[in-house]
Amino acid sequence: MRRSIDDALDDHPADEEFPPVSWMVGLNDDPDISTDGSPRVSLTLEERGHAARGVVAYLAPDTARRLRGAIAAALREVGEHPGD
Repeated sequence: MRRSIDDALDDHPADEEFPPVSWMVGLNDDPDISTDGSPRVSLTLEERGHAARGVVAYLAPDTARRLRGAIAAALREVGEHPGD
């Protein structure tokens, strides 16, 4: 199973030094991406217009929660509510 959850472009003005980057969060249960065959949360980052040349991280649930916590902490640091 592969399932896309959400995707978008990042939020900065694009220029030659900082091209626009797309991100995608999904689910993947390919048994080759984990040692125990359990599903993983996938996070893909790639330069816009360069599909299939990005980097994909396959995150176990604990790692996905750690990433979620880090994003929530960063939002709090800039004075934003981290949401749900």
